[in-house]
This record gives sequence, C-alpha cells and structure tokens, in this order.
Amino acid sequence: MFTPLPTPKEMSNWDRVTINEIGIKGEILMENAGREAVFALLKGYGDVYGKKILIIAGSGNNGGDGFVMGRMLADMGAEVLIMHTAPKGKYKGDAAYMLKVAARLGVNMKFFRAKEKVVLPEADIIIDALLGTGFSGELRPFAHGIVEAINAATNSFIFAVDVPSGLNGLTGHPQPVAVQAHMTVTFEEAKIGLALPQADAYTGTLVVAHIGIPGEVKYKHPATHQLISDNALEFIPMPSPAMHKGSSGHVLLVGASKGLTGALHLAGISALRAGAGLVTMACPDGLATEVKGGKPELMTKGLGSGDQWNDQMIAELLPELEKYDALVIGPGLGRDKGALDLVEAVVKHGHPPAVYDADALYAFAERPHLLKIIAENSILTPHPGEMARMIGSTIPEVEADRIGAARKFSESSRTLLVLKGAGTIIGSPDGQIAVSPISAPNLAAAGSGDILAGMCGSLLARGIHPMQSGCIGVYWHGLAGQYLADKFPYRGNIATEIADALPQVLKEELC
Repeated sequence: MFTPLPTPKEMSNWDRVTINEIGIKGEILMENAGREAVFALLKGYGDVYGKKILIIAGSGNNGGDGFVMGRMLADMGAEVLIMHTAPKGKYKGDAAYMLKVAARLGVNMKFFRAKEKVVLPEADIIIDALLGTGFSGELRPFAHGIVEAINAATNSFIFAVDVPSGLNGLTGHPQPVAVQAHMTVTFEEAKIGLALPQADAYTGTLVVAHIGIPGEVKYKHPATHQLISDNALEFIPMPSPAMHKGSSGHVLLVGASKGLTGALHLAGISALRAGAGLVTMACPDGLATEVKGGKPELMTKGLGSGDQWNDQMIAELLPELEKYDALVIGPGLGRDKGALDLVEAVVKHGHPPAVYDADALYAFAERPHLLKIIAENSILTPHPGEMARMIGSTIPEVEADRIGAARKFSESSRTLLVLKGAGTIIGSPDGQIAVSPISAPNLAAAGSGDILAGMCGSLLARGIHPMQSGCIGVYWHGLAGQYLADKFPYRGNIATEIADALPQVLKEELC
C-alpha cells in the first residue's frame, strides 16, 4: 500500500549504509545514478545527437552525477559543456573520480566563476546538477543567480538531477527560489518534499530511478514518510458469495442540527456507496425526516424530542453505540452546548472504531482535555482551519508545515489524523506519515468532507485497521475526484456525485 518517501537525511543514511556496511562502492551508485538520469532524459526529451547540452555541476555528489551524464551524453553525439562551480582540485571522493574520468575522455569543461550577474550560454538542454538532496537553508547569492538564469532560459529543456536546485527536499518549498524543471529524475525513492503539491511547479515530470540501494537497507532503516501507492484499493476486501448486509458492516452516523441536516445525509450515502451493508443516522427526532431526505436505503434513529441536542438524546444514544461496527460523529452536529456535551459523553463512554469529523472537531478545540482520553481506534479528519483551531494555531502556520503539524498531533493524541487538502497528510500515533499522491480540484465542493468521513466509517465497519482505512479512504476519494474531472473539467460537480462515483472507480481500478 505504501512507497517509501525518505527525508534527505534518511536517503543519505541509505547511501552510507550501502557503501560502508554492505560494501557497494560509491562510484557504482554514482555511475548508476548518471546512467539512469540519461535514460530518463532520453525518454523525456528524445534524441540528443547534435544537441547543445549545458550541465551545471555543483561541488558535491550532485555535480558528480552531472559528470557521469556529461560523459555519456557526449558519447551519444551531443555537444556537451560542463560548467563546474568549484575548481577541479576542490572536488572530493566519488565526484572527483567522475570528474577525472570525464576529463580524460575529453568532455568539454569550464570553471563557472562566481559573478554578480550570471549569464548562461545558449543550450537546447540545461541539466541542473548544482545542489541536489543535501541542500538546506537559503540559496547563496551565486547559486541564487544561477537558478534565476536557468529559469530565464525559456527556450531550453530544463532537466533537474535528484532535486531541483533551491528546492527543500524535506518541505517542498523553494529557498527562496528554485529551478523550474520540465523533468526531474530523483534517485532510489522520491524525497518527501518532492511528493508534496507545492513542489509540482518545480519538479515537472517526476521520475524515480533506482540506483542499487539494497531492499534490506531500506527494510532495516525504514523511511518515516510513505506515499500511498496505486495498489491501495486492493486492500479493500473482495465481496464473498456468502456476504449479506449484516456481515458487511453497520455504520452509525451521529450528527445534524437545525439547518445542517444535509451533511449527515451525505455521509450516509457515502458509507453505503463505499460498501457498508447497513447505515443508521442518529439525530434529534425533530430532524429525522429531513435527514433521511427520502432515501429509503438510509435508516434513521430519532432521539428524544425537538431539534436540538440535549441530555435526553445523549442518554438514549450511549447504550446503543456498542451495537454498531463503526461510528461517524460530527457532520452537521452544530456547536451549541448540547452538541459539545454529546461529543464529550461519547468520548468518555467508549465506542467502536470511530471517525470524528466537522463539528466534533470543534468540540475538541473547545474542550481539549478530550484529546487526552480519546480512544486509539479513532480517526480525526480536519481541514486546515479545523486543525488550526484544535492546536491553537493559524491556517498559514499549519499549511507551512502540514507534516509537522500532523505528526505532532497524532503522536500526542494517540489517534490517526487525516489532514485534508491538496496532498492530504495521514499521521499515525507511531509517528509514521502517509501522503496522498492525488490533488483533485473536483473535490473542492461543499459536502466533500462528509463523503470522506462516511467512506472511512464504512471501511472501519468492515474491520479494516484505522491507518489503512484512512489511507484507502483518502486515495479512493481522490480517484473519485479525478474521475469526475473527465466529466466536469471546470468543476461544478456536487458531493452526491462524488459518492456515486465510488463504485465506478473501484470497477475501473480493480476489474
């Protein structure tokens, strides 16, 4: 279900262990990297015979990869110029070795001296081998000038090696500018920063090239971040011939308040579309007909009397919780005292695996002591605004470090966190982070979050672990958004259409 997303430090450790403990020489890894980068360039650009190729080689291993590429591309008939940013005598280790090999073979090289204004020679292809994975902090003036000059070369095909120079491989943010590549080849696995949506404008087409890091090294030194892979839906249990509605999960959805009945209805439809056998929606009795919305497939449990949550409704609900396979609480719940009391009572009473969404998250912000006692089999699904409210922060602060916010919260609350947004982040209590590879504008519709909550509740009700339920739900939800983009390229789809797309997406992906 997952593909590793190492941090730059974790990738460096994989290199170190491979070289020092396994015994695979660094020159071999660098040769592999350069060769794979050339293959990627040929696939992305085409024939390079007679083309002018400018390679900007930094002083580290990224520059060494550039020397390997220069040698190979020259052999293919390209007119190669390598501009190296350090004197030849300053290169060390594997990069120095590859520089000497390229020089012995007569590859054209020139020392790129630091200047106030950087001017690059014209080229059909510019290969950015300046900084790479190890870059952190902010670009120095000379490197800043090189990056801006590369970006100004609008007639050139820009190819970045490992990480576009100036891009932080951990956060995916430019520092403060970064090369805007048409294609980036990254080695062994994509660094976490490259998988985040904000990096898309800089990486262009992202290619992952394996260079020989043994699987055992990755297994013994696992990455703390993972990308949800395209086989995620295969973890949804296949229907069995003996399946019946009682064996495929009964979801209880709790929510709704005056004027906010549609959210619970949408979550209910979604839970059914995601495969739950039975769905019951618990709400104030005065709202039950409105919540049902004429859908005979959805069952309602009207509580108490009236249309506002109160102690009588809570007392009727709590003994019923254990009858269900999963709980979703919060859609349309409201924010008055009765709603807050309900969330507190449910948390303290205990429940089956649960999804806390929408106004239930507001209750946590208002009564943060509940986060210390919430059950570990819970999934919280905030958008950035709800997340900021729960942690006493601001939306810009959350967005600036979504991964950090998710990890800190999930570890401290011992719950699974689904931080919604482009490139949704899933944080688990053990510190692991999963990232969705999908950003789908068609999901930016009212009620879309209610659809996701119902999906996750349906998956939980079928006995799927919270981490897998959260990741499958997010990935499936994203695919539904992409599916709708074909029908509504300028958006305009509504939330029920997201839910209705779910079975079709499964058919197309798994059949």
